[in-house]
Amino acid sequence: MRLDADDFSLFGVAPTQAFDRGALDARWRQLQAEVHPDRFAAEGAAAQRVAMQWAVRVNEAYQRLKDPVRRAAYLCERAGVPIDAERNTAMPAAFLHQQMQWREDLDDAGDAPAVEAIDAQVAAAERALLAELQATLDERHDFAGAAQQVRALMFVARFRQDIHRRLDKLDA
Repeated sequence: MRLDADDFSLFGVAPTQAFDRGALDARWRQLQAEVHPDRFAAEGAAAQRVAMQWAVRVNEAYQRLKDPVRRAAYLCERAGVPIDAERNTAMPAAFLHQQMQWREDLDDAGDAPAVEAIDAQVAAAERALLAELQATLDERHDFAGAAQQVRALMFVARFRQDIHRRLDKLDA
């Protein structure tokens, strides 16, 4: 293992969006067992520091790979296509219209069942976007198109957080 290896190489998995989560989880547990600083206690502070660096590296890579949006962003960036979500907010008109409709629906929702219905609708749209993102990356290798889809999914994730905050307020 090399600290400078990309996440996919570190975990020994193919650099694709389609993913075997069970294999990733098993490899993470294996790597954690190999690099845990406690295993190096008898070797002194320097060895434990190196082990800590490895443990942090393994955990960061695991967090990035297990999340489909973060994994897609990583794939795009590896291909030289940054997500640049802070500066690039251009979205297709249909997606912008859908965003506005969801916001209006959430503003109009008066009770938990109405908000939960919106969440179910948004969750279904999120699943469809994730499936399209997988095809864009793994079949078409269209990293620019995937970057736009990642930005859209980032919006959806933030909106679902808003929905859950609204549900928390209604439950309180």
